[in-house]
Amino acid sequence: MAIFDWRQRKRPLDGGGTRRRRLFRPFYSRSSKKLILFAVIFLAIFPPLFFHFKLRRFRQIIAQKCDWLHHPPLVCAHGGDSTLAFPNTMDAYSYAIRSRVDCIEVDVSRSSDGVLFALHNRDLQRIASNSTVQVGDLSMKQIKELDVSQIVKGTLGNRRIPTLEDALASISSSVQRVVLDAKVGPPMYEKGLAQDILSVIKRTQCKNCIVWAKSDSLARDVIKRAPDMTVGYIVMVDHLTGVRNSLLRMKGAGVVGVYHPLIDEKLVKVLRRRNKEVYAWTVDDADPMKKMLHLGVDAVVTSNPAMFQGLMEDLRTECLEEGVSIRT
Repeated sequence: MAIFDWRQRKRPLDGGGTRRRRLFRPFYSRSSKKLILFAVIFLAIFPPLFFHFKLRRFRQIIAQKCDWLHHPPLVCAHGGDSTLAFPNTMDAYSYAIRSRVDCIEVDVSRSSDGVLFALHNRDLQRIASNSTVQVGDLSMKQIKELDVSQIVKGTLGNRRIPTLEDALASISSSVQRVVLDAKVGPPMYEKGLAQDILSVIKRTQCKNCIVWAKSDSLARDVIKRAPDMTVGYIVMVDHLTGVRNSLLRMKGAGVVGVYHPLIDEKLVKVLRRRNKEVYAWTVDDADPMKKMLHLGVDAVVTSNPAMFQGLMEDLRTECLEEGVSIRT
């Protein structure tokens, strides 16, 4: 039997450590140590930084979404609340006032014998079932005989078209602002219209009335006759050329009524730099309403003020739940 030579079979005293060191030698090199150190530092710093900036960006988005809370736009009822009553009737104004709107826009047209009514041509055409008739074609007596209850049921009893004087006497003390949208029409068109409107404003002592018009010459005439009156002009797309009206074209005007699809961040900044308020019209759907809030317009003219008020309240609740504080 062969004698076992323990000296040849003797295990190394280091227990195999030399072999392991050879196996892991690449990990003990200087460059490997630097790489490991870099990885540890990266893992220690990058995730916190990433989540910090992610959280900050999230807060910025929330702040932008909720910034309107610090300067909410005026809710301006277009012809009153025309979802519940016929536009520009005492009923429509009453519903709007009951819902505590900030502002009411009143369409102003002149009859053939020179009386100003709260009436738009398109609404007259609905009442008269005549697509061509205009307010200027009818006399005061003919307009006062119109009965909107034939079209809209459930009226509060005020079924007649009010004169501008009656409308202002009823609503001007109940809202922050009244926007008079002056319409130019036959037979006199612009002749004396500015003075007629200013005379009614003076008689009714409407201190919160503003006047705007699509006619620049009419708006300029109002500015000339009443320098202290707040006057606005309209920005929209010209139906004939397809081109947007000039944005800055009337120095003395303090308000610009802009067709809402034309409004973007740049437009608002340009008008604000010239100290002009931005009124968006006519905004009747939820998505454009949210956009106008985000853009920070000064007022939103809508035919459905209750819908806009409800949307604002829902967004206000969301912002408060997300931790946004409202500065007072």
